[in-house]
Amino acid sequence: MLLRTFRWAFAVTALGLVAGALYGGWAALGVVAILGVLEVSLSFDNAVINAGVLKKMNAFWQRIFLTIGILIAVFGMRLLFPLVIVTVSAGLAPTEAVKLALTDKARYQELVTDAHPSIAAFGGMFLLMIFLRFVFEEREITWLGPLERLLARFGRVDMLSVCVALCVLLGASVTFAAHAHQHGGTHVDKAQTVLVSGIAGLITYLVVSGLSGFFEDRLAREAGAEDADGAERTEGEGRPVLALAGRAAFFTFLYLEVLDASFSFDGVIGAFAITNDIVLMALGLGIGAMYVRSLTVYLVRQGTLDDYVYLEHGAHYAIGALALILLVSIRYEINDIVTGLIGVTLIGASFVSSVRRNRAMSG
Repeated sequence: MLLRTFRWAFAVTALGLVAGALYGGWAALGVVAILGVLEVSLSFDNAVINAGVLKKMNAFWQRIFLTIGILIAVFGMRLLFPLVIVTVSAGLAPTEAVKLALTDKARYQELVTDAHPSIAAFGGMFLLMIFLRFVFEEREITWLGPLERLLARFGRVDMLSVCVALCVLLGASVTFAAHAHQHGGTHVDKAQTVLVSGIAGLITYLVVSGLSGFFEDRLAREAGAEDADGAERTEGEGRPVLALAGRAAFFTFLYLEVLDASFSFDGVIGAFAITNDIVLMALGLGIGAMYVRSLTVYLVRQGTLDDYVYLEHGAHYAIGALALILLVSIRYEINDIVTGLIGVTLIGASFVSSVRRNRAMSG
């Protein structure tokens, strides 16, 4: 099972390392390997969240996530996205941005760094909405019982998550964005840029998540109607089997891709601390992205989230932490080691709590 699920990740790793060695020798191979490890360490919570969504999709759309989805993740977010950022922020033609990335790597890195406030605001708001939606929902199983039950009661207030997110964005724009970090250690006022980008991230979440939820609910109603007519669509305690397909699965797929994009922002920006070579960056981050995709499928097929029920809680708290880190990083440089350790610690703690719960229930 493990080998079958990760076989493409192993193959991509071998090809990526060989390509790195051919491109720049042993030093480049080492950079590619380090970037791959960096991406995996920063994105484990991404895999857990993805698995929670992917398990609702049918086998066809799970394959789409692994094939077309990985192409979008590797070539779209790890290669084309930085080029698009430079093109838009510097007002360059796409060909000029590519030329700059290949011939003037230092200037290219400066332009990406200067665009970081808008990137962080967009990604931070999208991830913050995911976190708020989770903690404001009532659920049978709670990890931090009293706190989560209290937040769920607050969540009964209509549109509370949007209000909280907008308040956080406003606070970030008048504090961190007023002295946004730029290359060379300088600071400039990026309040308007952060506000616009953050609102764009919020709108993106509401549109993609809303469409996905709309079609998912409609599919669930159709499944319930078929079940009422006597269709064999139940398992366990008579609950309908719901494998998302059609438009519901399509918009859920889009949601997953935007989610992956938001998670990749810190990895792409953090990669510049290791190299400003776009080719090595694409190879290393692409390897890491492939492992995250494979890990997502592994978690789904093994039923890990059902066996260790607090993992999703830990991953969502890690998402909330990452969202705040992205917003703080508008002004202050935050080492990727800190970001990775926070995520690993929260997920590790939730895993340990899940193991203890399982032992207590079996005993």
